[in-house]
Amino acid sequence: MSQQEIRSPLPGTFYRRPSPDAAPFVEVGGSVKPGDVVGIVEVMKQFNQVEADVGGVVTDILVTDGEPVDPGQVLMRLEG
Repeated sequence: MSQQEIRSPLPGTFYRRPSPDAAPFVEVGGSVKPGDVVGIVEVMKQFNQVEADVGGVVTDILVTDGEPVDPGQVLMRLEG
């Protein structure tokens, strides 16, 4: 099995859930497939969905909810 990474497409603030009281899009141990939304990056009040471009099982989530991120920063690692 190979390890894959999901990276931030934009600079901004990363959110793991669609709203403060909602469950996270994905958790460690969860499966994702290409096109699944795994988070949101907010840039100047614009909310941009982060979609998985690969499939697999989430092994690591490297950023916390509300953390600033840079373009290309690794957000999650997948095994698959």
